[in-house]
Amino acid sequence: MSLSHQQKVYIPKDARTNQFITAEIKLTDELLAQYCDYYSCYHSLSRLIFSLAEQHDLRNVHVITNDKLPVVRFHTEAYCFQTTEQILFFYNPAYHEAQNLFSDDNNRARKIRIVFLATGDEIRSNSAHFHTRVRALLSELIPKLPIRHVRIKIRDHQHLSYDLFAKSKGNKETYGYKLRSIVPRYKSRQCELPDNVSSLTYVTASLPLSRKLKQKWLKDLATDFTPLYQHLEECFLTAADNKQLTRLSMIANGLTPLVRNSKYEQLASKTEVQMIGFDPNASEQQLICRWDGDNLVEAAHFTIVAGAKDCDDSGYGRFMNNVEAAFKQFAHELGLDPEREDLVLRFHQHISYNL
Repeated sequence: MSLSHQQKVYIPKDARTNQFITAEIKLTDELLAQYCDYYSCYHSLSRLIFSLAEQHDLRNVHVITNDKLPVVRFHTEAYCFQTTEQILFFYNPAYHEAQNLFSDDNNRARKIRIVFLATGDEIRSNSAHFHTRVRALLSELIPKLPIRHVRIKIRDHQHLSYDLFAKSKGNKETYGYKLRSIVPRYKSRQCELPDNVSSLTYVTASLPLSRKLKQKWLKDLATDFTPLYQHLEECFLTAADNKQLTRLSMIANGLTPLVRNSKYEQLASKTEVQMIGFDPNASEQQLICRWDGDNLVEAAHFTIVAGAKDCDDSGYGRFMNNVEAAFKQFAHELGLDPEREDLVLRFHQHISYNL
């Protein structure tokens, strides 16, 4: 395979792109003291934020003051669901717009979280412009807040998702992506980022534990599901090892995995979320497996994280080609039917820094 071919990954043309940016402001005693109660604080700040969003042509903006984690996915219809710990946004960037405040007016939040969902066409190519507009809004917001010396944590999340088996279903058209890191990509579009940027890139795939898998690896009326989980783990680790992929996780405990850079983040799991941390600069193998043989869950979640050596100027093409090959081997070992089943890969690029 030629070097130029290795540096590209050929992704189905119907791949879906998402981008959203969160801005987190710690709710301090000093800030709360400027308002008569929680209700006044949350609603006053949200009105200010929504007003600035209109001025900066940001059309899908949400303010979260109940400490729930935003999760964003593509969908042809707009939905928003709340669980105990999460707010799930389903939307199509091409035509969905919204403004909402999610709050518990009787309780103090740890932080004010603003969620900016990208809208329009060509989300990936316009990502730097979207980031610039969000940061312009935040720069204008800071002096309008009733206290000084406010620090804002910015997180920029970008996803590219597609079915690994698209060709087997007749979707033959592909596009050659030469994937690049966010920092140089933004710099080439005159969006300068500070020096203290933390970045992380990884791929996720969720595998429903189908009736076929259960019948093959579990006895009738089984109460110990260890054989199924062990087989999934062994197949996944073998496939990844064959492609020298060493930053891995398998989460099959009913929780939603949340990936962070362990060099910068303190990790604490919750009732619904399994925090998993990786250091892309570490050379040793990093493996996280969480499952319970006494508990049968609906799906197993797999993650492969890119290392620092995968993030050079040539982009992530070689990394993604190895990831695809590993998941294809994994799917083959499990006996998945490419014509009838889906295995959606989601390529994540995240950066974060303090404004």
